[in-house]
Amino acid sequence: MKTVLVTGSGSGFGFITTLEFLKKGYSVIATMRTLQSRDELIERAENEQLASQLDIMEMDVTDEHQIQYVKDYIQINYKKLDVLVNNAGFCQAGFIADLTIDAFQKQLDVNLHGVFRVTKVMLPLLEQSNKANIINIGSVSGYAGFPGMSAYCASKFALAGLSESLRIELLPKQIFVSLVEAASYQTEIWDKSLSSIDQLEMEKDPMKSTVLSYAQQASKFSADPSEVASLIASICSRKKPKLHYPIGKGARMLAFAKRLLPWTWLEKIIVKKLKHKKGNLC
Repeated sequence: MKTVLVTGSGSGFGFITTLEFLKKGYSVIATMRTLQSRDELIERAENEQLASQLDIMEMDVTDEHQIQYVKDYIQINYKKLDVLVNNAGFCQAGFIADLTIDAFQKQLDVNLHGVFRVTKVMLPLLEQSNKANIINIGSVSGYAGFPGMSAYCASKFALAGLSESLRIELLPKQIFVSLVEAASYQTEIWDKSLSSIDQLEMEKDPMKSTVLSYAQQASKFSADPSEVASLIASICSRKKPKLHYPIGKGARMLAFAKRLLPWTWLEKIIVKKLKHKKGNLC
């Protein structure tokens, strides 16, 4: 039986992806920053009669000691790791003028440095597999910078670069790195992001007010995250997985546009959409 480690399994993509891998017959080590969602995940697994394949562990991706503990546990109990899903992350909203340095650093520490820490520690286990996968959860916010999301975009741009470098480094070892670049989906990331900003202050500024409106639309009308979970599981069944996997409304179009169109054109499109208060800025 193949073994997968999914970070950030307490909610969102991580929660649903854990269940998807269980259904596919994997043994899943599901890690969470806190164990608040542990009982809910166990209940869902028990309802599917899959709980025997599930291990739930506390692991903050910013805590090197916890990461090492999980690695040692997998080494003793599973001997190897076939799939690593670097899903843990959050969205720090806010304009640069309003963001604190600590908030910006925390965004990078979780979304970027967390992926580095976990991947580096788990590599020896992945190397024990005949063919392994590392799947990093990126975003269309790694294609273009959007106003009010500078910290989040910076983390996802950097994650794309990290994934590209890692992909080339690990191909000779039959470890395939893939980047799932998701548009807006119905996860708690948007509610948590909006709760971290001063909405009254945002509404005083026309630009900030428009950006806030986009974020609220994304939160309410996003797609079903099970699509992403299905994609993640399917990548692992492919003989030679690709690097880039854009998914969701507008994701492929934005990826295509960023590669081919000059920035001045994209800038005009984004500004125009802001003026009309339509579209999706995820």
